Amino acid sequence: MAIVPCGSTWAAQLAIGAQLRPSSHSRQAISCCYAKFLNHQYGICAKEKCLASSSATLFARDTSLGLPCSGLQTARHRRGARLVVRADADYYSVLGVSKNASKSEIKTAYRKLARSYHPDVNKEPGAEQKFKEISNAYEVLSDDEKRSLYDRFGEAGLKGAGMGTGDFSNPFDLFESLFEGMGGMGGMGGSRATRNRPMQGDDETYNLVLNFKDAIFGVEKEIEITRLETCGTCDGSGVKAGTKPTKCTTCGGQGQVVSSVRTPLGVFQQVMTCSTCGGTGEISTPCGTCSGDGRVRRTKRISLKVPAGVDSGSRLRVRSEGNAGRRGGEPGDLYVFIEVLSDQVLKRDGTNILHTCKVSYIDAILGTVVKVPTVDGMVDLKVPAGTQPGTTLVMAKKGVPFLGKPNQRGDQLVRVQVEIPKRLSGDEKKLIEELANLNKAKAPNSSRR
Repeated sequence: MAIVPCGSTWAAQLAIGAQLRPSSHSRQAISCCYAKFLNHQYGICAKEKCLASSSATLFARDTSLGLPCSGLQTARHRRGARLVVRADADYYSVLGVSKNASKSEIKTAYRKLARSYHPDVNKEPGAEQKFKEISNAYEVLSDDEKRSLYDRFGEAGLKGAGMGTGDFSNPFDLFESLFEGMGGMGGMGGSRATRNRPMQGDDETYNLVLNFKDAIFGVEKEIEITRLETCGTCDGSGVKAGTKPTKCTTCGGQGQVVSSVRTPLGVFQQVMTCSTCGGTGEISTPCGTCSGDGRVRRTKRISLKVPAGVDSGSRLRVRSEGNAGRRGGEPGDLYVFIEVLSDQVLKRDGTNILHTCKVSYIDAILGTVVKVPTVDGMVDLKVPAGTQPGTTLVMAKKGVPFLGKPNQRGDQLVRVQVEIPKRLSGDEKKLIEELANLNKAKAPNSSRR
C-alpha cells in the first residue's frame, strides 16, 4: 500500500484549505499551495491557472505535470479533460483479471492467489509482500464504491476519498473472513496462533556416486548426512529452560503493527510484520544451545538401499530424514541424487548394454564363437557364418534390470566389427588369389543359370 509522506508546511496549509468552502480568491490560493506541495513532496512541477477542490477529488483543466522521478504515473487526455493520477500497482493485473471481471471472477482469482502466496504455505522470499498486495487489490475491487473510484481516478481516488484500505487493515483478517475460519484450507491461517503452529522441516539433499555394476544390480550404502535436528536442551521450543514466552509489547501479541499517516488526501495505513517479535507475537529468552531456533545441526550415518536399475540423474527419496521442523513440526525428507561412473568396455543405453566385438574376416566368413564381457561376466557369443561388418547381435536379457521390476531385464547389443589385415604373407596371398579364381569360375555358371 502506498503511503504519502506528511508533515510539511505546504501539506498543512493544503489540509486547512481543503476543509473550507473556498471562494474564487481562496481557490487560487489553494491551487498555489497544492502546486508547491507537489513540487516539495514529489518533485512534480505543476503549472495551472485554476485548481478547484470541493472535497478530496481533484480536477484540473490547464494543468501540466512533470514526473521525473516519482512513483506515480499520469494519464494525460485532450485539453479540457480530467487529469487522472494513478499508482504503479494495477489491481486488476495483481489479481490477473480483466477490468470487466465480475465479482465472482475477482473472488475466485483472489482465493487461488491467496492460497498460493500465503506465508504459511509459500516460504519463498517476497511471498508475504505479494500476499498483502493480492489482499489489498481484492479489498478494493470487491467493493463497488471503491472499485468505481479506482476505475475513475486510480489509487489516488481512493486516497482522496479517505478510504485507505477499508475495513480490513490486516490482510490475514481478510483471508480468514473469506475462508470462514480456514475450514477449507486445512487449518492454514494468518492469525498469531496459526503462525505459531508446528511447521514441517525443509528437505535435505545428498549426492551419491556409484560404480557401473552397483547401479545396475543395486547396492546398500551407508552414507553420512548433516541436517538440523530438534534441540534436546529446549525440546525444540527455542526458549531457555525455566523461562516462558511473554506477549510482545510492541504489537500487543498480534505479530503485526499498523502505521497510520494523515495527509491532505486522507489517512493511510500500512500493515507490517512486527520487527520486535518477528511476527510471532511473543518475546522469549532464547535457548543457549540452539540460539532460539529450536534446532541444532548434527551429523548422522544412515543406511541407504539403492534399487537395481538406477542411472545418472535418478533421485531417491528417504522419508523423514531431512531437517527437523520448527515448533515440533514433522521433519522434511532426504533426496539422494545418483551419479553413475562410466565403464571402459560396456556402455549403457537405457536398459540395454552396448558392446563392440572384433572378429577376423575369416571368422566372419566361416562363423565362430567368441567370449564377450557382460555385466554377468564373460559369456560365449556365437557369430554366424557370413556375418557382415556392422551386424548387431542380440544377447537377450543380459542388460539392465527395469527400475522397480528387477525380474525384467534389457538386452546386450553386440556390434560385430570385421578386421581386414593390411598385410598378408605369401601363403595367405596365394590362398586368397585361388579363392578369387574360384569365384571368377563360378560367375559364368551363375549367369547361365
